[in-house]
Amino acid sequence: MSFASGQAATAADVELLTPSVLSLTGDARLVGASGERSWIDEGFGKLRSSGGAGGEFRIKPELGSANIVWQPRAGFAWSATVVASIQGGERSEAGLSEAFASFKPMRRDGLSFSARAGLMWPPISTEHGGADWHVTDTVTPSAINSWVAEELRPLAAEATIAADLNGHNLSATAAIMSANDTAGTLLAFRGWALHDRRTLAVNRQPLPPLPEELEYYQPQYTHPLLDVSPGFARRPGYYARVAWQTPDNVRLELFRYDNRARPEWVNEELEWGWRTRFQQVAAVARPLGELEIKGQAMVGRTQMGIEEQGRLWVDARFKAAFLLATHPLGKGKLAARIEKFHVRQNGSLLTQDAGEPGRAALLAYSHPLAAGLTGIAEALHVSSRRGQREEIGLAARQTQTQLQVSIRFFW
Repeated sequence: MSFASGQAATAADVELLTPSVLSLTGDARLVGASGERSWIDEGFGKLRSSGGAGGEFRIKPELGSANIVWQPRAGFAWSATVVASIQGGERSEAGLSEAFASFKPMRRDGLSFSARAGLMWPPISTEHGGADWHVTDTVTPSAINSWVAEELRPLAAEATIAADLNGHNLSATAAIMSANDTAGTLLAFRGWALHDRRTLAVNRQPLPPLPEELEYYQPQYTHPLLDVSPGFARRPGYYARVAWQTPDNVRLELFRYDNRARPEWVNEELEWGWRTRFQQVAAVARPLGELEIKGQAMVGRTQMGIEEQGRLWVDARFKAAFLLATHPLGKGKLAARIEKFHVRQNGSLLTQDAGEPGRAALLAYSHPLAAGLTGIAEALHVSSRRGQREEIGLAARQTQTQLQVSIRFFW
């Protein structure tokens, strides 16, 4: 059996700088937030924005993001996606969000094949979509998919094969990857967070105050897109997914991720290898009319450092899950989400009260305003407990509320 890839592209088939391959997306917003200092400002706060100096409710305008999306094409099967972004808020930055090539030949005999290679997010999130990988139903994604945007965007080569069987679609995806040795740093030292910021290429993410046991062994930042392994010891990570979609539009997915970094690897800047692996189950269904339910549940482990007395410096188990329901309301859409998350530390050098349980609830309403413009109003509340906060004079239990009105544009 063979797959048709079409004839070689002619000059007329190649589109590099036509209006159809360029787009501008993003949003501007008015944000009100209460609570502790945001993780973006090197605090333990779970949200994109901080409250006032005393944690009181504070309102301010912000640029959410602005993205230039370039998708050149060469013939039917070959294309590329390059996204350059500016992110505003408490820490403005610009850089490359994604850059990958795609190959998707014509379907043949009920089978299809596709491949991607480059800098890209793996197919984990049920909340993101579009060439710019924006959050589709809300402003703020779940803790799971916020972490995906922070630390899980490697250099990868990915292939997918799919088959249609009597209305059922089955697909399998596998990839090898690199430049993801430090994934897990944020999750272990800060815990889960909820925000729509993405790590841009070569940019770094700040860390909150580090545990006393490790403050001289780890810088106050992490580069999520990094290989720290010695050249002779380098080994690729991998991810794999299987998915099943029924004729009734129920979709189930199983996902496995392992960066295969060694916990003892360290570079000259003292950024360490983190052996991070997890499993996820995800589902999307429409049980009643236009009501849509999305859910993801993840469980995993990340390890870092040198073994002492039979234990590593950091050995963190993590888990999180959410349910998101959406339904049309008038000309717009109503969305509601609940979630729970937890990180539990077992490291020999970390305090035993370094675990972190938490929960969050969200309500959002989106409404089209004009061609290329959508308004979204969102309320988000999060509660978490982390004993490490007490080391900087905060209560271990913290709650935060964030209200946002966003105007999203697409041209």
